[in-house]
Amino acid sequence: MFVEALIALCLIGAAVVFVAPDRYAGKLALGFSVPPLVISLYMYAAFDGSGNALLGGDLAYETFVEWIQLGPYAVNYHMGVDGISMPLIVLSTVLTTLAIVSAWTPIETRQSQFYGLMLFLEASLIGVFTALDFILWFVFWEAVLIPMYFLIGVWGGPRRKYAAIKFFIYTNIASLVMFIGYFALVFGLGDAVDSAGMPEVAQALRDGQLGALGPIGPEALALAAFIAMFVGFAVKVPVVPVHTWLPDAHVEAPTPASVMLAGVLLKMGTYALLRFNFTMLPEQAALLAVPIAVIAVLSIIYGAMLALAQSDLKRIVAYSSVSSMGYVILGLIAYTIYGVGGATFQMIAHGLISGLLFMTVGVMYNATHTRMIGDMAGMAEKMPVTAGVFVAGAFAYMGLPLMAGFAAELFIFLGAFDSTVLPAAPLFTAIAMFGIVIVAGYLLWAMQRSLFGPYRLETDYEITRAPVHDVVPLVVLVVLIIALGTAPDIFFEMIRDATAPVLDFDFGGDL
Repeated sequence: MFVEALIALCLIGAAVVFVAPDRYAGKLALGFSVPPLVISLYMYAAFDGSGNALLGGDLAYETFVEWIQLGPYAVNYHMGVDGISMPLIVLSTVLTTLAIVSAWTPIETRQSQFYGLMLFLEASLIGVFTALDFILWFVFWEAVLIPMYFLIGVWGGPRRKYAAIKFFIYTNIASLVMFIGYFALVFGLGDAVDSAGMPEVAQALRDGQLGALGPIGPEALALAAFIAMFVGFAVKVPVVPVHTWLPDAHVEAPTPASVMLAGVLLKMGTYALLRFNFTMLPEQAALLAVPIAVIAVLSIIYGAMLALAQSDLKRIVAYSSVSSMGYVILGLIAYTIYGVGGATFQMIAHGLISGLLFMTVGVMYNATHTRMIGDMAGMAEKMPVTAGVFVAGAFAYMGLPLMAGFAAELFIFLGAFDSTVLPAAPLFTAIAMFGIVIVAGYLLWAMQRSLFGPYRLETDYEITRAPVHDVVPLVVLVVLIIALGTAPDIFFEMIRDATAPVLDFDFGGDL
């Protein structure tokens, strides 16, 4: 019942904080976020699951309760944790606690509602990473939109309403497309399944039990469903060309919301791609390997080039996420143990690194009230600790050895280069590796312009060092990034065990 305890504590905390006086809301929210964090760390320490949740794995913390019957299909309360979802649960609880602390300085109005929505968001995210019945999973998936819409639309910047509506429309339409694709598969399986449960559907599909749906044959149905689900999840990732909602959402969102959006919400898309597309329909993934790899490489290079053209620090970090998620897609389509495992590891590494950079930009904005690189210089003199953390985060993004970003990208490159599913895999890998050069270019340029040189920002007040409660989350994230980079088996061993069954499929070659 650990998963249920996590969700219940977050929901109870959200309800209590939501009606609490503003002056107590921040500290109260922190208090309610700590128990889920402690429980998730205990779950990680005691984790004894094996295999994959959808392909007959020995799940940890599993709960199965019959719920309702919808015609011929049962809807069950089915929750469970494997080596893919466990690291994402820990990531969610860690970033929520740190994001709440980072909100103490910038959030000055309607604080109780803000912190209540943050805790509600945490509960929904945990549900996404643990639910194994599709209807239950979809409820959590859609529930995530509610708090994020209000976090952007109420506490965001001048164009917050536009950004919030754009975010909601893009992701909601994408969810509808994905929903149609999944249920086309369920209906095509006919009597082979008696529920929409993700493990049942995955195993039936991999056993070749998909039939025709009206005039649509099994092969065409599987391909159409794969494309529909891929498009639906690609918007959430996001990848080029369905990425345009992300920079607007990030720039307008308050810093804590940006931390959760980049650190965890984007991982919902890549997590779902792994669970649905690449686990349930490997044959269709292999058939579309080249187009998917092209999308991945375009996202890496184009996202990095867009970041290079920005002068707003927050927009630079936002476009960096588009580039980084391209590496995840490339690792997934490689269908190798290091490719798929490295893609999953990159979800965690990017969550920590992007969260760190957004928090750092937020701390500097709290002091200077600007994010424009051209307006800043010499911030290292005024805010040395914050500047040092920004440098550390930037180097982690560039893939500095002994940091989490290096381990993740190394795994992906090794896996992608050796892929037998992806034609011309070495070529795609080489192009993707060039993206690191562009990343280094725009991050080094941004650091040189904003952190070093003579201080020139003119303000009516003195720029001083950031308060302790702003710096502590930054230091914690730096420590975690280094820990994961120096000892990747903290998560990679369980990830590798959970992703190995995904590769157990005859692609017509030796993986």
